[in-house]
Amino acid sequence: MLLSKAWASFVADKRIEGFSPQTLKAYQLQSSLLIDYFNDVEMTLMDTYQLKEYLAITCKHLKPASLALRIMKSFFRWSHEKALLVRIQLPKLRNRIPKYLTEREIEHLRESCQSPIEKAIFEFMFSTGCRIGEIVALDKNHINWSNQSATVNSTFSYLPPLTFIISPSM
Repeated sequence: MLLSKAWASFVADKRIEGFSPQTLKAYQLQSSLLIDYFNDVEMTLMDTYQLKEYLAITCKHLKPASLALRIMKSFFRWSHEKALLVRIQLPKLRNRIPKYLTEREIEHLRESCQSPIEKAIFEFMFSTGCRIGEIVALDKNHINWSNQSATVNSTFSYLPPLTFIISPSM
């Protein structure tokens, strides 16, 4: 199977799993970069060395938790599970422990906010745990000023909208 066909099948699986349009757009960008690098090669011809070389070149400035790197790992893991990559031995992946900000780091972020809108966005993100994509999708019609609440549509299509009470303690 060609790389482009495999990627289209992978994205279709992710769409069925309920990934948001913004996430699927990020997947599309990564597929373009991957296909440009490998020239739409037959998947069975790829080997571990080529894969490691690609990841080393394209992801050398990325942190291990970056979206681009996670997309690539997810795609190659999916390809391996579907037996599209027969010449690649995938390493065992450890479960990553989530990293939390310390109180000091949170205060530094608060102090770095320069405008009232930056402060409001930071406080909303910090107090609700909303993702950036959910805040970007937030519309003024989702805010109920009379009862000081906001309804946030999750980026995962299978989750119902959440309503957060906004406290005026800023």
